[in-house]
This record gives sequence, C-alpha cells and structure tokens, in this order.
Amino acid sequence: NQDISFIFPLPFREMNLKETEKQSFMDLLTQFFPETKGLNLTRRNKFEVLFILDGLDECRLPLNFTLNETWSDVMSPTSLDVLLTNLIKGNLLPSALIWITTRPAAASKIPPDCIDRLTEIRGFNDAQKEEYFKKRFTDENLANRITDHVKKSKSLFIMCHIPVFCWISATVLQNILEEKRIKDLKSNHAEDSTNTLQESNTEDTPKTLTQMYMHFLRFQIQQSRRKYDGEHTPDVSWDKDAIFSLGKLAFQQLERNNLIFYESDLEACGIDVYKASVYSGMCTQIFKEETGIMLGTMYCFVHLSIQEFIAALYAHLFLDINKKSVFVR
Repeated sequence: NQDISFIFPLPFREMNLKETEKQSFMDLLTQFFPETKGLNLTRRNKFEVLFILDGLDECRLPLNFTLNETWSDVMSPTSLDVLLTNLIKGNLLPSALIWITTRPAAASKIPPDCIDRLTEIRGFNDAQKEEYFKKRFTDENLANRITDHVKKSKSLFIMCHIPVFCWISATVLQNILEEKRIKDLKSNHAEDSTNTLQESNTEDTPKTLTQMYMHFLRFQIQQSRRKYDGEHTPDVSWDKDAIFSLGKLAFQQLERNNLIFYESDLEACGIDVYKASVYSGMCTQIFKEETGIMLGTMYCFVHLSIQEFIAALYAHLFLDINKKSVFVR
C-alpha cells in the first residue's frame, strides 16, 4: 500500500459522542486531525486515502444503511450516521479505501454488498499457546509448570486461544507460585517450593474459568493496595463498593451491548468521575480510563471477558444482598 498518501483512523468509541451533532465530513475529519483543514479530498487522482473505522462493535450509532438518505457532499453538514453509512457505501468519497475493524458479533451491521474483502484474525493455536508462556517467562521451569497446569484443564487450555486469557492465566499462576514459595519459606519447607502446581495440592489453584478470574481480581486488588497504601491485605470495604459499582456498570452496559462507557453511563450507575479515576488507577489491569484524540475521557474494562465476569459477579452479589435476581424487573 505504498500508493496510499493518507491514513485516517476514526475510532467509533470517540465518534459515538458526536452522534447528535450535525456536521460535514470534513469538519469531522478536522476535529480528529486539525492538519487536514483546507485539504481537498475530492480531487481525483491526486492521492489515495484510507479511512480506518476502528471498533465497529463499540459503535452506538444505528448505521441505518436502508433508510438514510444518499449523501455525497463532504462539505455539507448532516448527521454522523448519514456520513458514515454513505462513506461505507461509497457515495461519499467513492475513491477512498475503507477498512473496518470489529469483533465478529458486530460484523453483520455492514451490508454484504459493501464488503469487498473479509479478513479474520485468529487466536493462538496449541503450539502458539505454549510458545506464549515460554516467551513470557525467562525461567523455563516456571513456564513449563504453568503450561502443564493450563493443559490439565480442557476449558482453560481452550480459552488460551485468546491471547489476553494467556496473559491472565500467566499472571494468576505466577502469583500463586510466588505465594506458595513465600509460604513454604516461612514454614521452613523451602525445599518443597519446586513442586509442580499439581503436586502442591493447593486448593486455591484455579481449574475453571470462574476460579481463574476470581484469582485475577483478587491479585489486582491486592496489588493496588500495596501500590497505594503499602498494605498487603486488601481494604474489604473498598473492595465491596468498587466491585459492586463496577459490576453494575458492567452488567447494565452488557445488556446494551456497550463496551465503552462515558461520564453519563457512570453517573447512571452511581459512579462519579473521581471514583472512576480512582478505580482505573488502582486496578489498571481491570478497568481503565482513556483520553481520546479529541473527545475527552472514556472508560472500559481491559477485555470483554473481564467485563462479562464482573457483570456475573455483580448478579451473584445482587442476589446475595437483595434476595432477588437482578433479572427480575
């Protein structure tokens, strides 16, 4: 693609906030890239342009390809939904190249006749899963022990085709081994610390997806306590408040198929912006705060699977506290 003169990434997570505004396509582009002010993209054969519409699964626009009016003027204002559907259909800047990234579940939002090529990025195969752990740890023995444990559980090993789950598993199992090593040293049984995870007969060793995510959440909270307060024991009251608030956010937004949250979403769950910043600062591997190119602050869980787990935990806590299901309206 050496013939491409300009590449413009346009993330849906930021464009969502422009949903109700009317503007021209060039005005939209200038907000993301001020350097493009005065640029004439309609000159034919002048240069090749690629627009990357990133994160279709995070899009909150209706993308009504059927009912939206045809629009071909890049200088005239209209709704963002009309601009994007016409850009994708080729009515707006017909010579431009369009690359849309998405999770598979949202791919159907784009009409088949608008798709020229479909590329799927697959996860790790079995050999790549093992290679990940070997590259993650310089200690070959540690890498082998963790790999052996993951392979003992069919569900864990299957889930490791998702790179982020390999990362979660590596984080959790490394911490468990370290905790065991310290415990053995304190018990004057350091000679046993080289046992495999299976040989240790540790009841806390995760063997299911739920156990893995529970350990991951616990380790992240412990780490945040040590980082900010120098404490090795988590603040239980903070944990309950934070987990319940974040869980409510995760649950409600999953119901709406939202992976990116804004200030209004947080407020609806009783989380103010300050608390959100605290949560993102204390548990950076669970919940994070991002500043966009132009549209301010957004929030998200670091991966959809973590959002799903936190939402499920919220549903369990809600039932325990309120003696009724969160699904009962």
